Amino acid sequence: MTPLSVLDLSVVTTGTKPSQSLRNSIDLAKHADRLGYTRYWLAEHHSLSSVASPAPEIMIGQIAAATQRIRVGSGGVMLPNHAPLMVAERFKMLEALFPGRIDLGLGRAPGTDQTTMHALRQRFDPRGGDDFIERLVELTLWETRKFPDGHPYHNVIAMPEDAPLPPIWLLGSSDYSAQLAAQVGMGFAFAHHFASHDAADAMIHYRAHFKPSNWRETPYAILAIAVIMAETDEEADRLASSADLNRLLRDRGQYRPLPSIEEAQAYPYSDAERASIARNRSRLFVGSPQTVMEKITPLIETCKADEVMVITATYDHDARKRSYSLLADAFGIGKQAAA
Repeated sequence: MTPLSVLDLSVVTTGTKPSQSLRNSIDLAKHADRLGYTRYWLAEHHSLSSVASPAPEIMIGQIAAATQRIRVGSGGVMLPNHAPLMVAERFKMLEALFPGRIDLGLGRAPGTDQTTMHALRQRFDPRGGDDFIERLVELTLWETRKFPDGHPYHNVIAMPEDAPLPPIWLLGSSDYSAQLAAQVGMGFAFAHHFASHDAADAMIHYRAHFKPSNWRETPYAILAIAVIMAETDEEADRLASSADLNRLLRDRGQYRPLPSIEEAQAYPYSDAERASIARNRSRLFVGSPQTVMEKITPLIETCKADEVMVITATYDHDARKRSYSLLADAFGIGKQAAA
């Protein structure tokens, strides 16, 4: 059975404050841990009223402390926003405190708008262009200690030095990160839930061109998808109305908290807006367990996914937990955990 994991943005709703959204994430993580999910990843976003998670490393520590078995990681740290040494130190600390349970997922995007990105990076040395590969190499050098003789960082130590960096994953929604992950021999996670690029193309390319490294001997690809599941198609469709409206507004640059079902149902949709929602449903799997599994199984098989990571955003926290429970049963992981 394909391993199943959680991607969490700590989504803020019109009925919950950001602080409560963070507490809901901890509660959901404990629920996922009991259900037998493999890992729980937290995202990094800034200055978005719809997302309460700007610092995944803090949430990783809180969730790892509140759970027993599940791996906890970043989905991901936006590396261009941070000095590689700081990332190395923080994740070596997490690995030291929770050995064998931490993942370091890295992304290239800023996770915010251009103005906030400038505020995050204005004290950095101006390098110009996309320096993600340069930062990735530097991050790995804090682990391998292979800075050349005479390099200014040669004698700098990323503490705690006896704790290794956790496994590194490159995240992406195009073929670029798939190519890079294959080239450097790291794990790869594809964001189907917002990508315009074909998931199968990226994931199969990654697997076909993977080069073994000190980080991984074999390729491992995670497919991240958006799912809203309920006992019936009708109930799932009702729950998804919040996400439909939220996505419609987000496509216009309006990053508002997730609206309630009542707000979504009262919205005066135009024909063009309903058509846009229908198109967006191609990246959101909605329905009963049978309906969702019929939709996602061919995608999983076509992508040759080693693991499926699911993001579920519903207005009601209990409905979100129920969706993950039903999904666990559909994948059979709950029975595995009980055994």
